[in-house]
Amino acid sequence: MKKLAFCAISCCMLAACNNAASHKAADKPDILAADLDTTVSPGEDFFQYANGGWIKRTTIPAAESGWGIGNMVEEDIQLRLKKINEDAVKEKAADGSTTQKIADFWKSGMDSANIDKAKLSPLKPDFDAIDAITNTDQLIAVVASFHRKSIGGFFGDYVGQDDKQSDKMAFFISQGGLGLPNRDYYFNTDERTVKIKAAYKDYMNKTFRQLDTASAAKNTEAVLNLETKLAKSSRKLADLRDPYKNYNKMSWTELAKKAPNVNWTEYAKLTGANKVDSVIVGQPEFLVTLSNEVKATPIDTWKSYLKLRLIQSSASELDQTTFNNYFEYRKTLTGATEPRPRWKRVLSSEEDAIGEALGQLFVKEYFSETAKKRYNDIVENIRAAYKERIAKLSWMSDSTKQKAFEKLAKITKKVGYPDKWKDFSSLKIDDGPWILNVQRANEWWHNYEINKLGKPVDRTEWTMTPQTYNAYYNPSNNEIVMPAGIFAVPGYKDDELDDALVYGYAAASTIGHEITHGFDDQGRQYDDAGNLKNWWTKKDEDEFSKRASFIIKQFNEFNPVDTLHINGDATQGENIADLGGMLLGLDAFKKTDAFKKNDKIAGLTQLQRYFLGYALGWLYTVKKERLANLVMTDVHSPAKERVNGPVVNIPEFYEAFGIKKGDKMYRADSLRVNIW
Repeated sequence: MKKLAFCAISCCMLAACNNAASHKAADKPDILAADLDTTVSPGEDFFQYANGGWIKRTTIPAAESGWGIGNMVEEDIQLRLKKINEDAVKEKAADGSTTQKIADFWKSGMDSANIDKAKLSPLKPDFDAIDAITNTDQLIAVVASFHRKSIGGFFGDYVGQDDKQSDKMAFFISQGGLGLPNRDYYFNTDERTVKIKAAYKDYMNKTFRQLDTASAAKNTEAVLNLETKLAKSSRKLADLRDPYKNYNKMSWTELAKKAPNVNWTEYAKLTGANKVDSVIVGQPEFLVTLSNEVKATPIDTWKSYLKLRLIQSSASELDQTTFNNYFEYRKTLTGATEPRPRWKRVLSSEEDAIGEALGQLFVKEYFSETAKKRYNDIVENIRAAYKERIAKLSWMSDSTKQKAFEKLAKITKKVGYPDKWKDFSSLKIDDGPWILNVQRANEWWHNYEINKLGKPVDRTEWTMTPQTYNAYYNPSNNEIVMPAGIFAVPGYKDDELDDALVYGYAAASTIGHEITHGFDDQGRQYDDAGNLKNWWTKKDEDEFSKRASFIIKQFNEFNPVDTLHINGDATQGENIADLGGMLLGLDAFKKTDAFKKNDKIAGLTQLQRYFLGYALGWLYTVKKERLANLVMTDVHSPAKERVNGPVVNIPEFYEAFGIKKGDKMYRADSLRVNIW
């Protein structure tokens, strides 16, 4: 995915349009010029030069872990979605209609008085199920029922396309079940991580005290010890990037032999995964450890573990005390000092539950067919640029080039919003407890996904809503998916944005980025049909890896916060996509009339505006707590490095800003990354 997760869209969609600058509103400043920090040379720190003016003027809201262009777009759209919900409540629509579901979900989430009065009581059936456990088979049965409602624990599972047979839907099982973000939080000894672990332990104790004061301390130690054992057998972030090592297909019988203390037959039956006779296991060694602990760990400890997972998974939709306990722990990860307003939390929850239903109402009013066509056209401009770039590669053989051309030609584009919408008619939503609406929605989604097993793959499906500020490349479908929200620039209409900005902001950082994912360290291992299949010659493969090692080394050198360095191996796919996107966007931009005329806008050349337009896509300032969390858990580099990292590898950047030897942004030719 291109961006960090933001749920956003704008009715003001940007688009490539000739002579757009002449239409710019007279009372608005040039967005690129306004954000500059001219006290910093672009040769010293290009990110700070491009965005520093805005950063100096901006204070991160107390309820946020960071602030940036995505948040500003999100802020605009949340107000629009809030109005849609409030209008739905006033409408008093027929029972079972989309409008009724939206209205009742909103009412249930906003009913703070009854939520606080109920405390943990809506979860009583789940607590009763846990308390009734007397053996490991019953333990696994409860885990299965929890997974149906997206209550975490034990391991992760999902339905997706088989990596080696993209026309088949498969059932996947992966490591998971931890309360902290990933394994490293259990073992790293730096000061920040130690404090986070202590905050998590305090959260565990508070949660167990809600259930039974006398046993809280004992349960905290027992569950933390159990999680630490599971963490020890969990793979590190970089090790999760190898699609072959994380593809271990086996029958349910074979899995039962490998991890015999988990009743996989019953689990598959209760979750509906028995519709297929095999499972793809990501990390078998984790399941071996889990199986051993199912037998070795006392049932009472597992029951405490499940109660913790239940409350932690549900905290956002429960009473204020339960939510505040969770928020106090999360503060150490995000840096936010106060919660978001309830209405924003409800919108976030609603997005997960019935976001596409909201999207249907939203696009009717705020996104036109004309805008959808514009972005389809930009995709084709980038595709053409990539074809030309592949043809000119000196290091790739003709046979591999031909297969690359085939894959590029077959990349499907999905722009704006889906042509067909999901049917939520079978989902029950009422104005009762918020958490129960969430659980029913989660179970609806579970059944929706499970029902795909044994059926043809629907390659037309979207897995993001139109109002999402994000985009993705799906290797199994060989497709790029770009919701309408990703192209929004807050406060500006499309005819107020010039081509140079558009090609940097949209064509490079989104479209070109996502297409390049089809040819990054992971994506290149899938063929034109979306199958995990090597289509490279050995020589070409070795040459790619050699060139990719340059970008790994470059990003390993970055130290964004404290003593933490970027993991160049874990982030290489996104870094390759950023660089590829910038090169493709630039190639396509050079063919426009705007580039050829080279008229200055706000004192900036067309080439300068292109690079500044790209930097606009990473207009963010982030609290240290959140930045440290991202460096440890995210396969994306932080915003600053996503700007400064790729630009130093592009000759036109040096030309645009007069970068010379001796400048911090200067990188010798021998060290520059040159892949695509």
